[in-house]
Amino acid sequence: MDNDNSKYKILFVCLGNICRSPAAQGVMERLIAERGLQDRFMVDSAGLYGGHSGSLPDHRMRVHAQRRGYNLTHLSRQITGKDLETFDLIVAMDRSNVQGFQCMKDPVDWNKVVEMASFLRFHPHNDCVPDPYYDGAEGFELVLDLLEDACEGLLDELCKNTDLNNKK
Repeated sequence: MDNDNSKYKILFVCLGNICRSPAAQGVMERLIAERGLQDRFMVDSAGLYGGHSGSLPDHRMRVHAQRRGYNLTHLSRQITGKDLETFDLIVAMDRSNVQGFQCMKDPVDWNKVVEMASFLRFHPHNDCVPDPYYDGAEGFELVLDLLEDACEGLLDELCKNTDLNNKK
């Protein structure tokens, strides 16, 4: 992880860090690169559950992401108390992920925690980014559709944020 304090740090979180959060990381990293904002943002992902730590994202997610030009190489890891301190924004994929923070022994700054669905612009009927793990191909495609929409909305919002402009 980049320790550059001048960058705005975003952490995407889902349950196991093998489907949604690494895909969100890949989508956001590409959007940031396309806009030439690599010097302003640092992106990572983690899971509430550590059982997949060290694993690549789910093969099905990698296949569907690759078809859209995303190369998901992040190795799964469990969120830590240091993450809660270090990151400026923690983006949870659904409400159960937000509730998972309540089980952590480390204090959570709830002002940093947001739900990914709150940034959806073209899929407002979705109240979360659903876990595709037990779904077929259409579940992974839906997740990527939602993440592309929400990441763009999130990045637009962050670029408007005056605090971010002053951070550099």
